[in-house]
Amino acid sequence: MRRAGVCLVVLLLAGLSACQRSPDQALSYAAAPAAAKMAREVAPGADADGSGNDGAMLAYEHSAGIRLPATEIAPRQRAVQDACIARKFGECVVLNMHQQGGDYPSASITVRIVPDGVEPMIALAGEGAELGERSTRAEDLAVVVRDNALTRERLRRELERLQEFQQRRDLAVADMIALSERMAAAQAQLEAAERDGAQHRRRIDTQLLTLDFRPPDGQAGRSEIGQAVRDFGATLSMGTAWTIRALAFLIPLVALLAILVFAVRRWRRRMRS
Repeated sequence: MRRAGVCLVVLLLAGLSACQRSPDQALSYAAAPAAAKMAREVAPGADADGSGNDGAMLAYEHSAGIRLPATEIAPRQRAVQDACIARKFGECVVLNMHQQGGDYPSASITVRIVPDGVEPMIALAGEGAELGERSTRAEDLAVVVRDNALTRERLRRELERLQEFQQRRDLAVADMIALSERMAAAQAQLEAAERDGAQHRRRIDTQLLTLDFRPPDGQAGRSEIGQAVRDFGATLSMGTAWTIRALAFLIPLVALLAILVFAVRRWRRRMRS
């Protein structure tokens, strides 16, 4: 009888966990203050980003286009990379780099940097160059952070309850196995939620910056003209070959048209005579 009661408790706990997968249905409005407190712990200072949006937890992404001579593109990209690695403007990590040479040189670099380092990094990238297009977008993670905090709190409470049952000495082997499996699953879910929370905090505390380096429009136009000059021989050969093929295609049509005109004229002469 006692074993049946323990099994029933385990089943109820598992069912309660399944029902609580949706935080909006699992927790009442009384848990909202605690969730807000946990959310502030996940992203401290999120409201102090200068946006003036109380309660907003914004993840910013910036992009800027830099126009400078083609010979300076690669060195400028390396300068930004070195500044990020050396943390010249604060915590920074390089996420992506791209280079393209040839007649259409370009480069780009994506970094994640603290908010105070965004403008200095853009200034370094655009020093003595022309700043082209620039854009900024923000994603509000307040709801995601709140849901993550609620999920972690639910899993912690569930683990505490399961640990209390695990301390009982009257548990059978099957009950211990069921408890251990459920505790392992809850622990894995908690670790995954904590990783997600750390990623949310990283996105809020730091900002994504993408710098795109390209030559000025005038230099790009001159590059296209130079390419056209270099391709003159190939273009002339291709045009000559196309013309020969066109003539070969038109000669039979011209001969047929000449025969038709000659026949019509001869027929008209006969009709007049």
